[in-house]
This record gives sequence, structure tokens and C-alpha cells, in this order.
Amino acid sequence: MSYSHNKDMVYLNALNQINFLGPLRLALLLEHFGSYEEAWRAPGGSYEAIPGMAGYGARIEAERKSVEPEKEWQRLEKLGLSCLSVEDPGYPPLLKQVSKPPPLIYYKGSLEKAFLPAVAIVGSRRCTFYGKEVAANLAVELASSGVSIVSGMALGVDTAAHSGALEAGGYTVAVLGCGADQCYPPQNVALKEKIAASGAVISEFPAGTLPKPAHFPRRNRIISALSLGTVVVEATAKSGALITAGYALEQNREVFAVPGNVGSPYSRGCHRLIKEGARLVESAADILDELALDRFSGEQLSLDYPEELPADEKELLQLIPYQPQHIDDIIRNSGTSAAVTGAALLNLELKNKVRQLPGKYFCRI
Repeated sequence: MSYSHNKDMVYLNALNQINFLGPLRLALLLEHFGSYEEAWRAPGGSYEAIPGMAGYGARIEAERKSVEPEKEWQRLEKLGLSCLSVEDPGYPPLLKQVSKPPPLIYYKGSLEKAFLPAVAIVGSRRCTFYGKEVAANLAVELASSGVSIVSGMALGVDTAAHSGALEAGGYTVAVLGCGADQCYPPQNVALKEKIAASGAVISEFPAGTLPKPAHFPRRNRIISALSLGTVVVEATAKSGALITAGYALEQNREVFAVPGNVGSPYSRGCHRLIKEGARLVESAADILDELALDRFSGEQLSLDYPEELPADEKELLQLIPYQPQHIDDIIRNSGTSAAVTGAALLNLELKNKVRQLPGKYFCRI
């Protein structure tokens, strides 16, 4: 990413520091001036002749005074950030297809696998345990079939999706609503580093940009654009995940939704999507089938413990729901003693059939 080989990129990055020059206006500047360097160096009055840019000349001149193109480029190198323009052959192909793609994206990690089939998994930050489990399991199954996982690195469903993809040794992309040198939420610093080590953390916002509410719809647009389909795992009636689903529809991509508890507010958004025609998802097979991804095989997606369960463990497993249930309720429903039930639960946990949670709660996985 040396200056001598990317001179116009230096000026594109500088123009991108001017926050009111979005994808549309940057495209107008390039078309009019022929290069970003010429656009940067042009006198303020020359902008007024461009359709759609009237009144912006003085503002651009004022903003340019606080930006030094070469220093901004050197700052990217010091931060370890790479960038790609929309004209670059390495630019993610699905993202390039949408209307007004970001003219410049910044990233940490590698975009070499950005050509792989990708699915976005999104949902509520304040999701239930059920939502986290479903998101993680779908990500594991999809990643095991060679599908990339895209999400927004938020708490809740997003974090579970990225973690599931990493657990399966797959490729995952986190799209941020801040600069790629920032970490939001701050609790996900370690996750961000893991993603960058084997996948990519990307943003359309220049280095140093802090997270703001207005940035997240733009981030959601990129999440859906990078993906063949978007899966909403849990969403309230006003969840940002529904914005991502809306963008997916605008971009002519598939929308999937996971059904949930009819009494849960975190299921309302998903159930609304299903009523409106989203594909109902019970397993990764539903997604792979709808997207006609040839690499799917039932054997690849099987996460079952290979041994046949003994009859007593099989019977107990049928009684344990996918949502947390206290051990006292499990014992009562099983009709056996605490000692017998406890031993069977331990065996099921060792066979990765159930998970124990704090407070002596168990759930099926």
C-alpha cells in the first residue's frame, strides 16, 4: 500500500475524510474531474458546475484545510489498515453490484476469500440464550460447508455468529459502524482481533471515525450487500436487524428468519418477516437449499455425537428443551431419582448433547 503506487487512492482517502461527500458525490467528482487528485486540487468554484454539487464548493475548501492527504495515508499504514477502491479487482464482487457501493473500504485482515458464498446472520443485541445458540449453531454449520459468515460484531446475535464461524475454522467478516481501527462495542476487542486474524474487519468510514447512531444503517447496508442472503435470528418489532433485512430485499438478496417463542418480544420481528414471505429457517440446510449452494451435504452439517445414545439418556434428552430448564424440573419430569438424572445429564453434557448454565440450568444443544 505504498504511496508511489496508489497516488489517486491517497486523494480518495483524503476526500473520504469529508463526511458530507458520500458515495454519490464522490462518484460525481470522479466523473467530472477524471481523478480524485484533480478533484482534491480543484478550486472551490469549479464544484459549482457539477450537477448535484451546487453550494458545496466553499464547504469543501474549508474542510480541505484540516486534511493533509499524505499524512492521512501514512496514518493508515501505521494503524495497519488496508483499503480498496471500488475500481480495484479485489473489491468484494457482491458489494460492487449494489447501487452506489462505497468508493473506498478500509479493512484489517484479508479479503482474499471475499469471493466465497456468504450469508449474513444478524439479530438483537439483547437476545435470549436461544437466540445465541441458534446463531452460533447456524454459523458453525454454514462455515463447515464453506460459506462465509457476515455480521456487525454487535453484542448478542452478531457476536454468537462470528464466534460460531471461528469455532468451525471458517471465514467471517465483521462490518463496523465506526473506523476499522476502532472497536465497538469495546467488550469485543478480543473477538475483533480473532476475526482479523482469519477473516476481515471492514468499514466504509475513515480511520478514527467514532460510532454514531447514523452510521449503523449504512453499516447494515454493507452487511446485506456482502451476502447472498440475510438470516434474522431474533429481532424486536423495531430492531436494526429489520433494517438489514430491508436492505437485502432492495438489493435483490434472500431474506430468512428463525421462528421463536410466540410470547417473546424478540420473536416479533422474525415472525413479521415470515408473514411477509421470508424463508423460515430451522437449520442451515434450509439456507443452503434456498441459495442452491452445491457444497451442502447432510454429513458435513451433522453435529451429532457419533455414538448411539443409551435408552435412558435418549429418553431424558427428549425431555430437555432448547431453552434453559432448572435441574429440579428435569428430575421431576424424568420420574427418576436425582442421582440417576444427574449421572445421565453429565453423560449428555460430555457428549455435547446438553449444556449446563449457571444456577443448575440445562438446555439441549
